[in-house]
Amino acid sequence: MSDITHDSYLSSPKGIKSWLLTVDHKRIGIMYFVAIMFFFALAGLLAVILRTELLSPDRVLMDADTYNQFFTLHGAIMIFLFIIPSIPAALGNFVLPLMIGAKDVAFPRLNLASWYIYVAGALIAVFSILQGGVDTGWTFYTPYSTGTNTAVISMTTGVFILGFSSIFTGLNFIVTIHKLRAPGMTWFKMPLMVWGLYATAVIQVLATPVLGITVALLIVERLMGIGIFDPAMGGDPVLYQHFFWFYSHPAVYIMILPGMGIISELIATFSHRRIFGYKAIAYSSLGIALMSFLVWGHHMFTSGQSELAAMLFSFITFFVGIPSGIKIFNWLTTMYKGQISFKTPMLYAISFLVLFTVGGLTGIFLGALSVDIHLHDTYFVVAHFHYVMMGGTVMALLGGIHYWWPKMFGRMYSELWARVACAFVFVGFNMTFFTQFVMGSQGMPRRYYQYGEQFARMHGFSSIGAYVLGFGFLIMFVYLIASLFKGRRVGANPWGSLTMEWETASPPIAHNFDTDKVLEHGPYDYDRIEVTPEDEKGKVTA
Repeated sequence: MSDITHDSYLSSPKGIKSWLLTVDHKRIGIMYFVAIMFFFALAGLLAVILRTELLSPDRVLMDADTYNQFFTLHGAIMIFLFIIPSIPAALGNFVLPLMIGAKDVAFPRLNLASWYIYVAGALIAVFSILQGGVDTGWTFYTPYSTGTNTAVISMTTGVFILGFSSIFTGLNFIVTIHKLRAPGMTWFKMPLMVWGLYATAVIQVLATPVLGITVALLIVERLMGIGIFDPAMGGDPVLYQHFFWFYSHPAVYIMILPGMGIISELIATFSHRRIFGYKAIAYSSLGIALMSFLVWGHHMFTSGQSELAAMLFSFITFFVGIPSGIKIFNWLTTMYKGQISFKTPMLYAISFLVLFTVGGLTGIFLGALSVDIHLHDTYFVVAHFHYVMMGGTVMALLGGIHYWWPKMFGRMYSELWARVACAFVFVGFNMTFFTQFVMGSQGMPRRYYQYGEQFARMHGFSSIGAYVLGFGFLIMFVYLIASLFKGRRVGANPWGSLTMEWETASPPIAHNFDTDKVLEHGPYDYDRIEVTPEDEKGKVTA
């Protein structure tokens, strides 16, 4: 039986100042993690309040203007403060150098700067709530955003600043992956999580400046009255949509690609098999990154763009499904005849496969011109978006949290309660959003404060699902926090995984590895190298 006797990154050095001035990628990842979980909880609370308001066609909690502000804040906080930075900035910061055998990221001080820029942007964005909120929707569409009297300027200023944090993180990851891989780790011996983070970093660096320019022009228009997007001043509101979606559709893959990387790790580890079609999955990550820049116009089929442009965007949109389909096929093939261990991270991986597939297939409906005319701006779009973003990215994030939690903190959570929470989250999510596919196909518009009586039962069922989902997250919060104090201690490799982060202590020492690492085997050579989980070796302290 063993206990943690080493000086981990959590305790060495000590003191609040050592955390605030740290350049250790692990501590920076933990600080990001705490921040994004706070904003996730805040945006989730707003969502529960919104669903409570929609229990009845009549007023329940708030008036229409307040409702507009709540769904805008829910979307803006969830997108810009939580889901975009969630996996790259939190989990990515923590595990990337460990997975490639590096002592830290390439630019540690830039990494710390990106954290403080994130905090500054988040505070300015949240300050908008104190200024009366924002009621434009999270996309800040003109002419709404140029005509409203709410705090659009402070919110978009916060988004502008947050973009720099994203760019700095992306630059750091690209250089780290190119320059700091352990000897022997060629491009096609990297873990697929690293491929996902690399493709994500490329999008962050290339696409994020477009968002910065867009919100800067919006701020200039509001402050100086220059006609850029507002038709009343000679501007073009559709131009804003082009700019915004040229960033925001690649941003969808900033959210999903690192999640796909997590799923590759989980399926290989808990199926105890070599990943089927490793190179196809790696190349498909880059393929998705490339295709993401070519399909922004499918958000604008009803905006008045030319018929030729709409047809081309629709045609190209269908090709995005090919690299995603390659990943799904290869993951399922990896699981085929594998010795699957249904631990909690694997349950979230399976949830991802189910929910993301539903999200992807419903995207085909929205990519088809004739069908999208009917479904555009209905709850069908809301359901599709949440199946991709939450059913995809968030489920992958939860799987990654449960997978690397013992590595981050050296303690294991309650497996029983983790499975219970996973069941609540999966059931509650489907209750909430699958119902909305039906409502949307029947014509229920999104973002409406009031609705017809024919939708009351489905809205009620969806709201009950939101409560079930929220209860699942509450259970998760309790057992994860409890594990920090009462969880059993774990050794270096509780899952029996082959990637390099499991070769250091749990939690890792400050400089990651005692010796310089040299890659001795591939990350998924389960058919040649047998590694028994340390839980089964009896190396875990009760």
